[in-house]
Amino acid sequence: MKKIFALLTFTLLATACDNTQETTTTQTSTTQTVSATATETASGEQAAAAPTTGEGATIGMSISTLNNPFFVELRDGAQAAADAGGAELTVLDAQDRADKQASDIEDLVTRGVDVILVNATDSDAIVPSIMTANEAGIPVITVDRSANGGQVAYHIASDNVAGGKLAGEFIRDQLGGSGNVVELQGVPGSSAARDRGEGFNIIVKENPGMNVVAAQPADFNRAKGLSVMENILQAQPEIDAVFAHNDEMALGALQAITAADRDIMVVGFDATPDAVDAVKGGTLAATVAQKPGDIGRLGVEKALEVVSSGNVPATTENVPVDLELIK
Repeated sequence: MKKIFALLTFTLLATACDNTQETTTTQTSTTQTVSATATETASGEQAAAAPTTGEGATIGMSISTLNNPFFVELRDGAQAAADAGGAELTVLDAQDRADKQASDIEDLVTRGVDVILVNATDSDAIVPSIMTANEAGIPVITVDRSANGGQVAYHIASDNVAGGKLAGEFIRDQLGGSGNVVELQGVPGSSAARDRGEGFNIIVKENPGMNVVAAQPADFNRAKGLSVMENILQAQPEIDAVFAHNDEMALGALQAITAADRDIMVVGFDATPDAVDAVKGGTLAATVAQKPGDIGRLGVEKALEVVSSGNVPATTENVPVDLELIK
């Protein structure tokens, strides 16, 4: 009997051990499957390693500069959307320096944020930083200014080429199709400067009577817009109109024109509060309205979609924001 009892005990223990090993193996296999699902989907899309809801999500935002009312509005729109979605938004100011922006994005990658929003200082220089985020599995969304490389999930912006054409058409109509025009350009290398200039010059080329007598960068900066315009006024005795790639440069140009006691029409871009007031006051002829608050809001809303769904589009999806001319 003792031998039979011992044999039964051994059998029961062995069965229990086998069941324990099977349970452990099954749990390990389930964890690996979930992990694989979190990094790749059946459609081949990049998946975001992020919470399943917006609540508690972390979003990093790298802005070219906060020394510009346009980008302050963009940031505020993003912050309002983050607050509404229960997300934490970290905003870093690149101060219009590509090297600082690279360092800022590296910092966001190190922090392990769920999504990074980028407003590029330079569309080429930003590419390595976007690729660093890609390698870390952090989805990237560009706002207002595009990037010339790397994997970007969404690009949210107004059509800057169309905006440049809108400004050019207004100037053409006001001048009756002919006149001497100055173009104050934005930061060289930025997509906004490139696209706004492209749209404007399409209209110029269609109207042989429009003559661009000077085209110089003033880096989207009011003080530089003032100084560059002062130099142009000294060199050019006949100027009928100025198109500035943003309102800050347009307002700087207005200061120089007023000081020189010249009568020259100025058109800006962005519809910042100061520019809209200048249009209402009759000193600025017009400005192209971009709605930066909407750009920031949509950027965060798309980030929260990525966090919630866990999926990132394999190719960039463009999200347009409407334009209008304020005159």
